[in-house]
This record gives sequence, C-alpha cells and structure tokens, in this order.
Amino acid sequence: MDATIVEVSSQILDIPTIRPHKMSVATMHNQCLVLVRIKTSDGIEGIGEATTIGGLNYGGESPESMKTNIDRYFAPLLIGQPATKLSAIRQRIDKAIKDNRFAKCAIETALYDAYAKRLGVPLNALFGGAIHDRISIAWTLASGDTQKDIDEAQQMLATRRHQIFKLKVGMRAPKDDLKHIRAIRQALSDDASIRIDVNQGWSETEATQQLRALADAGVELVEQPIHEKNLAGLQRLTALGIVPIMADESLKGPQDGFALASAHCANVFAIKIEQAGGLQHARDLIGIAQAADIALYGGTMLEGSIATIAAAHLFSTLNRLEWGTEMFGPLLLKDEILATPLDYSDYSLKIPQGPGLGITLDEDKIAFYTRK
Repeated sequence: MDATIVEVSSQILDIPTIRPHKMSVATMHNQCLVLVRIKTSDGIEGIGEATTIGGLNYGGESPESMKTNIDRYFAPLLIGQPATKLSAIRQRIDKAIKDNRFAKCAIETALYDAYAKRLGVPLNALFGGAIHDRISIAWTLASGDTQKDIDEAQQMLATRRHQIFKLKVGMRAPKDDLKHIRAIRQALSDDASIRIDVNQGWSETEATQQLRALADAGVELVEQPIHEKNLAGLQRLTALGIVPIMADESLKGPQDGFALASAHCANVFAIKIEQAGGLQHARDLIGIAQAADIALYGGTMLEGSIATIAAAHLFSTLNRLEWGTEMFGPLLLKDEILATPLDYSDYSLKIPQGPGLGITLDEDKIAFYTRK
C-alpha cells in the first residue's frame, strides 16, 4: 500500500545576519525561515523551507502568513494523501489555493525530499540526475559602505570562497551608485566578476542613461533595473544591447517566463524556486528559457540551508548555467541549522550525495531559533 501523509507542521526560525544587508526594498538584520516538516505513514520525514526578504517589503507573503496558511489551509489538503503522487498533490493544492508561491515551494520541497529518501536517491535524481557535483556561487556586496564592500570582496577572493560579486544598488542617486560601482571594480583583480542588482530601484530613463557608463565601468550584468510590470521598458533596455539585462522580480512563474521570452524582455532569467512556486515550476521556467535561448542564473531569496540546497540540486542537473548562481544565503546567517554545514569552497557549493536533500538538521539549533 502507498505511504500516506500523516502530519504537516511548520515553525518560524529567526536567525541574525552577519551584517546589515541593504537593498532598495529593505535592510535586513535577521532572516526568518519557515521550516516545514511532512511525515508519512512509513516513517519518513521530508523537510522544506520558505523564506522572504524583509517581511512584506519584497512580495505578498510573510513568514507569519506562510505559517498560518500552511497550518490552516495546506495541511488539511495533504493529510491522508498518497505521499508518492506528487503531481496529483500539486494539482490538488493549486486548485484550492491561489498564489502563495513561497509556501507552495516549501511544501513541494518537503514532498520531494521525502520521496527521494524513500527511493534512496539524491533529490536531483528526480529531475534526471546531477551533471555537476559543484555549482559556482556569487557573493552579494550589500553593506551600503563602499570600503566595507571592497574589504569584504578582497577577503572572499583571498580565501577562494567567491570571485563573482553582485552589488546591491538603487538606494542612492544613480550617479552615486556609479561612483560606488567604479570604486569596487577598480579595487578588485581582473579575475573578479562584477554584476549589479537594482531591485527595481530606477526609472526606465535612469536605467537608459546609466547602461553605457555601467558597461564602461566593467559591469557584466544588470538585474531588474526597473519595475517588474514595465515589460515594454525591459524590452527596450534589452534591445539596446549595451549590458545584458536579467529579469528577476518580473519572473513569478512559467507564464511570466513565456511573456518575457516572447517579447524579448531579457537576456538572462534569474531562476528562484520560491518565486517560481516550487521546484517543478522552476524547471518549467528553465525549459522556457532554454527554448528561447535565454541564459540562466540561479537566484536566491536569501534562503537558509534547506531551500538553498533544494535549488542547488535542481541547478546541478543543468548542462549550462551560463551566469552561475548566488546560493550564498546560509553564509549570510550568523549560525547554521544543519548538523553538517554545506560545503562552500573553491568558489563553489558541493551537492550532497545522500538521499533526498542530503542534509540533517541540528535539532538543538532548530529549537533555539524557533520563534516562541
């Protein structure tokens, strides 16, 4: 007889960050992780995670709303359902619950983790298996202080932890952002790659005025420079061909991906499993990008280790991930919630080989950081 789902639970963890993380939409001093556990009748537990940026500053879900909705609406839909019929469960949830992409991702991750554990295979096997055992990792410079960012980047280069850097801009006047970018570019070796993320902080006019100067300053990629709804503006910026444009907040799932690809609104897609609504929707979005010859980048919602490694499993199955990933979220946190931390070394993240996600929670740390 098929194993069935017997328990669904969630808890909020509050973990401080190693420094303030400043973006145009919010400044983070801690990260709130929603941990989801799904237990099945054959004694297997799958885990998932949902994480937002700055509460409601980034999107329509918050840790508090996700926990409430998982406990009140998701759990009754799941209890008693066959644990191996993931597509049927996904359809059941989508029919009953609109939006809530981040919560859906946490639930789906826990289901995939349990299913892969049952089969005794890594989660990536459910998507065809890993092609790469490591994926490259960028680091985001977001202290808000130019010299601090330079010092931080030089330390990352010296320890061979990161050589790709994304600068958070859009909080200051564009001319001040440009001064900040130039100073960092000039301070780092030629081996360092520099990209910027505006988080919708500029108008289309400001973005158009800045692109040439950004290219001259050595910026290789510009992420979501203007409002997510301004697809025509993204199309115009992409058509200029000055610096590759990456869509992020504009990508809420496969339908958005199709609209952006059809209108040539971006050179690169930032794939985020939570923003896409789960691992399968993220894979669908990847397929759209591949068919449209749009390059790929593995994005993050600054997740903890659970969602980070879930996304890494998916990314490890891709032959080409042209712009690498920024799956550095756990490194931004002051403490680790895993019994064995993820392996960040040689500018990359190693994919665990064990069943499911291949990670084990440190239950003492989970208890310590759980919001009472």
